[in-house]
Amino acid sequence: MTTARGGADPVPAAPPQRLGRSTAIFAAWTAVSRVAGLAREIVAAALFGTQGAINAFVIAFQVPNLLRSLVADSALSAAFVPVFTELEEQGRKAEARRLVGALAGVITIGLGILSGLAMLLAPWIMPVFAPGLPEGLQEDLVGLARVMFPIVPLLGLTGLVVGVLQAGGTFGPTAFVPVLWNAVILIALLGSALFLEGTALVYAYAVGILLGTLAQLVFLLPYLRGRGPFPFSLGFGNPHVKRVLILMLPVTIGLGLINVNASVDAVFATLVSEESVRAIDAAFRLYILPQGVFSVAISTVIFPAISRLAARDDLFGLRETVGMGLRQIFFMLLPATAFLMVLAEPVVRLVYQRGEFGPASTALTAEALFFYTLGLVFNGASLLLIRAFFSLQRPWLPTAVAAAGMVLNLVFNALLYQPLGTGGIPLSTSITSLITYLLLLRMLERELQAREPDLPPGIGGYSGALDGFVRAALAAALSGLLAWSTWRVLDDALGTSTPAQMVSLGMAFVAATVAYLAAAQAAELPELGQITALARRRRPLQ
Repeated sequence: MTTARGGADPVPAAPPQRLGRSTAIFAAWTAVSRVAGLAREIVAAALFGTQGAINAFVIAFQVPNLLRSLVADSALSAAFVPVFTELEEQGRKAEARRLVGALAGVITIGLGILSGLAMLLAPWIMPVFAPGLPEGLQEDLVGLARVMFPIVPLLGLTGLVVGVLQAGGTFGPTAFVPVLWNAVILIALLGSALFLEGTALVYAYAVGILLGTLAQLVFLLPYLRGRGPFPFSLGFGNPHVKRVLILMLPVTIGLGLINVNASVDAVFATLVSEESVRAIDAAFRLYILPQGVFSVAISTVIFPAISRLAARDDLFGLRETVGMGLRQIFFMLLPATAFLMVLAEPVVRLVYQRGEFGPASTALTAEALFFYTLGLVFNGASLLLIRAFFSLQRPWLPTAVAAAGMVLNLVFNALLYQPLGTGGIPLSTSITSLITYLLLLRMLERELQAREPDLPPGIGGYSGALDGFVRAALAAALSGLLAWSTWRVLDDALGTSTPAQMVSLGMAFVAATVAYLAAAQAAELPELGQITALARRRRPLQ
């Protein structure tokens, strides 16, 4: 086992039970937030369908979201947590608190100015992202973006607070805020629908997003009590702020390039048809549901742990923790992949088809969902690998991979959007996800070997990660087959009414779950034992 530099005793990896409890808490709240988000999408689908101003809304939200990914919560947290945890591990807690206050000042002033400029320049910025959008929707595109650009500084401050709390092992409140965000938006949307309609209601949707984002920050601030004080400053002369910003540059580029792909997809979607923009977005919401519940939860909980292991130079512990996380992601996402792949159309029909969202919208969205599922597990696993590089403070490596992925996505989009139409765009995303996952996996193994030549290989293709993937994939294939068979029999017998669909899909889900767990037990997957042990623990989760 690799020891820390300077002859320190070996530092064990984070206990699986502790990580498991934290992951369970985070995953539970994330699951609730995804259900709330799905409820929001169901209401939006019924109110707006896939035609009209909702397509302008989708793109108008993507651009502030892209800006957020470049300079706000995700990039900031990824760069901040390793520096913050390193200072705490070295006993320099006062410096860590001053870093928080300085970054708060930088975010408030810097991102506030940036958001204002974006609002001012929206008439020139926004049309670039929607070349195929009808001229009548371009004005709405600009107006909706102006409503939502202020979320950028709010999310920046939220990301800083989340980083502090998660670095200290507090995951429950940070996992709850997306529930609050969705709830505020849903209330705003349903309340506005009582007296607004059409384009005015779409604007109310945008205002709801702004209010939900503000609510997240207000909710989290009290949880900082007792962790400060955090002296507010503009960061001048603070060397750790400079470290975070330098580290943030490649993180920003890497995470930003990932989100650029969504904007590139939207550009090509406008070239396919007006309806493709919303259909792809609706499919993406279903595709991201299992990833958000499982891979995001696992990656978020493991990130502070592997950052501390990296700070202690415990490469063995880091490698084992990352490998354990990959296997857990495979175990959770592969059955979800199989289920959504074989039942894409009935799932979309049950979730979305009502009101303005008709059979044609269902068929288009189901096509996109099927192609998205092909890359679900690889995209989910890449989230953890990227954070492993961030914990090692080597963010330029995943940045290079993200840049290559952006180019690949652009090329595949250009090749596939005409012959395959709407489905070609998510297929491009899936192909890119597979390639970038393989590149990240190989580069992480090389990085660890370069730092510790005596470290035996443990993450690459011949390690336990591949074994976990193969065994989980075989079990998932069996569960997918049983899910489709169950649904087919019940659908033929019961018909396509909403109650009948709920029964047929619900029973298909039960059959798939039972088949997967039985196959996992037969294959002796250790992840099943970890979940069982967690479920049997009698003490309350902390």
